[in-house]
Amino acid sequence: MTISLGVVMDSIQNITIQKDSTFAMLLEAQRRGWVIWYMEQGDLFLESDRTHSRMQQLQVTDNPSHWHDLSSERTAPLDELDVVLMRIDPPFDMEYIYTTYLLEQAEQRGALIINRPQSLRDANEKLFTARFPRCCAPTVVARSHSRLLEFLEEHQDIILKPLGTMGGASIFRVRQGDPNTNVILETLTQHGTRFTMAQRFVPEISAGDKRILMIDGEPVPYALARIPKPGETRGNLAAGGTGRGQPLSENDLRIAHEVGPTLRERGILFAGLDVIGDYLTEINVTSPTCIRELDQQFNLNISATLMDCIEGKLHPHT
Repeated sequence: MTISLGVVMDSIQNITIQKDSTFAMLLEAQRRGWVIWYMEQGDLFLESDRTHSRMQQLQVTDNPSHWHDLSSERTAPLDELDVVLMRIDPPFDMEYIYTTYLLEQAEQRGALIINRPQSLRDANEKLFTARFPRCCAPTVVARSHSRLLEFLEEHQDIILKPLGTMGGASIFRVRQGDPNTNVILETLTQHGTRFTMAQRFVPEISAGDKRILMIDGEPVPYALARIPKPGETRGNLAAGGTGRGQPLSENDLRIAHEVGPTLRERGILFAGLDVIGDYLTEINVTSPTCIRELDQQFNLNISATLMDCIEGKLHPHT
């Protein structure tokens, strides 16, 4: 029986296929003969208690000059598809949350949604690390300037970041005595009205911010260490970092094995752990990347492992 796969993603016209993990997943699904239906966030709608979508059949080609063709447009209930990949990038805002409610309606009617909509809402990519304190550097989340300043005074060198962005956006390194400290806090907390995360600075960032990919709670055996460009403290590829693959260390495995069972329990089939030095800094569940870089450097097919897992969820007794 042919599997029908829907993908809710940002515009496919604007992706960079050499770096796009969603594209890697779609290539593998197509290799398996799955029928792929493409959707953007604005295509979804709720009618009565059933989520529908405008969708177009999608074919993909690993060709940077022409990588997709769309055809066979239809509007149909989302639960008529076997599986739906939710691959919208942050910001994680109210529109994102509303989208998870619509996807949850399809899930209740039998569609497999990757990742589970409730878990997308519950597992904030920054705050979710608090469930694993043995893996994390000292951290504070607060609106209060005074509390954040106390944390800075204690640790002298910290990272400040918002809770709902991606790709290194609005991340600041602040040292004790920095004359810009107050304006940074005012900007991030919007004058005390938005929660902001502070983490003790981990100097091992110079060796890379490691992305460990997790499939149904199990780690891919290699991480992509994203090395900051000169003068940067952010390793994110979107901020100009360079990706260098490496086998998982014993500490990487320890963190992965501690986090993995919780991911599996919550239906987070595909996630990315960010590790700097010995510390877990984020758990990416919305649209983790780095598949294509690791596949290329180590001759892997990470998407095949993911699709095998999805097939197992769809047909658990075969």
